[in-house]
Amino acid sequence: MNISARITDERVLDVRFDEASLIVDLMDGRTISAPLAWYPRLLNATPEQRTNWQRAGAGYGLHWPDIDEDLSTDGLLRGAPAVSRAA
Repeated sequence: MNISARITDERVLDVRFDEASLIVDLMDGRTISAPLAWYPRLLNATPEQRTNWQRAGAGYGLHWPDIDEDLSTDGLLRGAPAVSRAA
């Protein structure tokens, strides 16, 4: 029996936003879309702050230095909202 392995690459290719969503394209061609309401720091950020993102964690994460927000592709794929931070 020949079993072929599914090839996935969950590293970040690109990030963009629409009025209500964070949209992340992965290297393997998948696209993840999540409500901005799940990520209050991104929701309240300016368009300039949102576009200033960096790949983190060997490409498996995202970092927005202007708003100190970090997300992982693993969390996005699981549909996990941002963790609340104590003030």
